[in-house]
Amino acid sequence: MENSTESVAIIGAGITGLTAAFYLKRAGIPVTVFDANSHAGGAIQSLRQDGYLAESGPNTILETSPKIAQLVRDAGLESRRLEPDPKAKARYVVRYKRPIAMPGSPLGFLSTSLFSPRAKLGVLLEPFVRPRCDGVEESVAEFVTRRLGREFLDHAIDALVGGVYAGDPDKLSVQHAFPKLGALEENYGSLIKGQILGARERRKRGEVAKDRAPKFSFDEGLQVLPDTLRRLLGDAVQLNTSVTRLTQTPDGWMLDLRTGAGESRAEFSSVVYAGTAFKLAELKVECEKLGFGRTGGLADLSAFSEIRHPPVASVVLGFRREDVAHPCEGFGALIPKIEGFKILGTIFSSSLFPNRAPAGHVTLTSYVGGERYPELASLSREALVELTRRDLGVLLGAKGVPTFQHCAYYPKAIPQYNLGYGRYRELMSNIEGKAPGLFFAGHYRDGISLGDCIVSGCNISTRVKAHMAQMKPAIR
Repeated sequence: MENSTESVAIIGAGITGLTAAFYLKRAGIPVTVFDANSHAGGAIQSLRQDGYLAESGPNTILETSPKIAQLVRDAGLESRRLEPDPKAKARYVVRYKRPIAMPGSPLGFLSTSLFSPRAKLGVLLEPFVRPRCDGVEESVAEFVTRRLGREFLDHAIDALVGGVYAGDPDKLSVQHAFPKLGALEENYGSLIKGQILGARERRKRGEVAKDRAPKFSFDEGLQVLPDTLRRLLGDAVQLNTSVTRLTQTPDGWMLDLRTGAGESRAEFSSVVYAGTAFKLAELKVECEKLGFGRTGGLADLSAFSEIRHPPVASVVLGFRREDVAHPCEGFGALIPKIEGFKILGTIFSSSLFPNRAPAGHVTLTSYVGGERYPELASLSREALVELTRRDLGVLLGAKGVPTFQHCAYYPKAIPQYNLGYGRYRELMSNIEGKAPGLFFAGHYRDGISLGDCIVSGCNISTRVKAHMAQMKPAIR
């Protein structure tokens, strides 16, 4: 491979890396994306089979930023974008062993059976709870219990944390896992006041709160997006190629590459690491200013191996419509641990978007494992299907033999932004400061949702372009 000292290397062909590469290429900057896997898109994988469409990873994109819609337009995918069925607005939380619709208004909250009168009173009194001002980092559980009460944690937030992070609210940091939640208290002294008063500021920034953000997908599933970006990037995406070492040079960075054909080297002026945290821990980075102790100029990245990534399995089942008692008109159901089910939650996939199941059938996507039951995620396909069928039988009245089955296992799924996560972000910022031209982006740094990753790719491309413009006179 020829050296290209005025180009950018991106490690990782997930959505962050592909987005960054797409915008760098549009700016006229040569870019090469390396990924050790045989496919681009990371966990975004859509399977069309027997009239069903199964998503192995994320199911929707939340449009929390105008940058997300802009990427869809720039990639020429507006005509393939799918909006959810208007009837699929309802979100359910399980209580009393059955799905109960989340209230969509203050009046609905007062009348819902999801919470006891005491819990409702606690929420109404939340604006009068004094904010914490000692700067101590709190877990999500501590924060929610302090402001809203234990019942709200056990029956609502625990379900949300299980559905979003597959995590543990006693371990997750509210500052890092749900930073906007913590910012409401810091800026407004109250969550409820912040929701009301902060809405105007979010509109000015063009941002939308995640609980109100529009959801969308594509006609053939989310994989349409990474597949399109890869096609537009062409030969710039090099799959089945591992980057084993980065070495700083006078003009940038030398990459040691490994493929099935052997080893090679290539030089770039900048490098974006958009892979996973646990793979970052294995990467050798040689830079004089990054040396620690006896390692000389070799950076010690082993701390990133400490970031928790619990295993998660996705189980997609199809049923005949008459074999599921629940109407399944809505987004899906989240399940708090206290309810005793093994699955973390279920998305009503075929109600959410069209053409996810054959006529007269439904598609249900459930998740197993996470921090709640990590040992269950690695069960056999047969055991996962049976476990999920049992829970869906109680929750939704599902019966009979599934007409479709698809399971996907992720041994290290979602990075957990647990208490103390700030030290990993500080370490990344410290490395970037000491190693010009090396950048970090992706779900281990900028948020775990698909929308977060897209915005991360957009933002890192802007940072890289600014760095390249600054370095150009020096390179030439």
